[in-house]
Amino acid sequence: MTTFCPELEARLCRYAAIDSQSDESSPAQPSTPIQFDMLRLMEAELREIGAKDVRLTEYGTVLATIPGNRPGPTIGFLAHVDTAPQFNATGVKPRVIRGWNGGDITFPDAPGLTLSPRDFPYLAEKQGHDLITASGTTLLGADDKAGIAIIMTAARHLLANPDLPRPEIRIAFTPDEEIGRGVDPRLPADMACAFAYTFDGGAVGEVEYESFSADAATVTVTGVSIHPGWAKGKMVNALHLAAKIIDTLPQATLTPETTDGREGFIHVYDLQGSSAEAVLRFILRDFERDGLAAKGALLQQVCAAIAATEPRAQITCTIRPQYRNMRYWLENDMTPVDLARRAARRQGLEPVSVPIRGGTDGSRLTEMGLPCPNLFTGMQNVAKTPGRADERPLPPPLALSRAGLLRPRLGRRAAPRYRRRPVGRNRPRPDGHSARRGPATAPQPP
Repeated sequence: MTTFCPELEARLCRYAAIDSQSDESSPAQPSTPIQFDMLRLMEAELREIGAKDVRLTEYGTVLATIPGNRPGPTIGFLAHVDTAPQFNATGVKPRVIRGWNGGDITFPDAPGLTLSPRDFPYLAEKQGHDLITASGTTLLGADDKAGIAIIMTAARHLLANPDLPRPEIRIAFTPDEEIGRGVDPRLPADMACAFAYTFDGGAVGEVEYESFSADAATVTVTGVSIHPGWAKGKMVNALHLAAKIIDTLPQATLTPETTDGREGFIHVYDLQGSSAEAVLRFILRDFERDGLAAKGALLQQVCAAIAATEPRAQITCTIRPQYRNMRYWLENDMTPVDLARRAARRQGLEPVSVPIRGGTDGSRLTEMGLPCPNLFTGMQNVAKTPGRADERPLPPPLALSRAGLLRPRLGRRAAPRYRRRPVGRNRPRPDGHSARRGPATAPQPP
């Protein structure tokens, strides 16, 4: 156990107890007011430990600076304050299991639930470790409050030891990552750093530079509504047509439950409505642009085919981009990835790079011109549905003893080509425009 363990544990348990879920249906920024409970707490704690330039932006991101004392590129550390909106996050009661004995884990608030190392091989490796889990009726929210705890612990340590060598470090805590809206177009310029890292990964040692490319799709089915007593030959039931769309899409392939590795999928995750109108929401995922486009085209073809069977109905399919595989940009210059791997090895860890079957704020930041790989936190079993014995709640084992990755060695030997990005009025904005010179060339992948 390192000297950082008690602080990491206390911070994670305290932060996890705060409900800060995001809400995809809300147009607000952040999407929920409860996220301000975490954001304002981070703002206050950063000021308390002596961070500089602390502010809560109008787009709901907390920014701060840890002053540097050595030459080198300015580096950014990021984590997100929101938790997944799909599961209950009210009344989270984190609990610590000391020196886990390797047996099945039960939950005090849900006696019928168990977490078994037979089902989760990674957990089986952690016998003797301290684990942090939820109580059984909520998610834990270690995604990404484990990342916040790590960054805050590192920040406090660096600020308390001003002679420890490090370049300038910028910190950002973002909202709405879970709904794909965590990166405001102003954030890359406000970060003012050469490259950054999200602390939003899983297994100890993971240094990730590949993510899904992602689109979201909304399918709206408008039927013909009439009193069911007089509906013969007149009613067009929107729910029936929505069901046909789902049933026509591939079931044995191209779904999350039938794919892994580098395989993409089409995932219907929400269906709401009535016989008059139904709305289906999908996420489309693939590691390559062509594969992502093909999945969007397939969904549109299915919608068109079902619409053709009932001309009285109206079916629309709207697809919008979410993020793109960060590999497209990072593979051109792996310096941030190589630095993270080197830092991990200094701590006795063998770094592992596997494709993320998901995305991070770093996916968007990298696409917008700020290179941003993803680093591990120890969280596991993320986004499992509580309430059924075969679908466990969120108990992510936090590898507290491995937080040494954040010791101030990261970035000491950065390549000379990386320099701090000045925040100036002529610097191209992430939306591809300069504040004075009009359109600028946006970064393009190969």
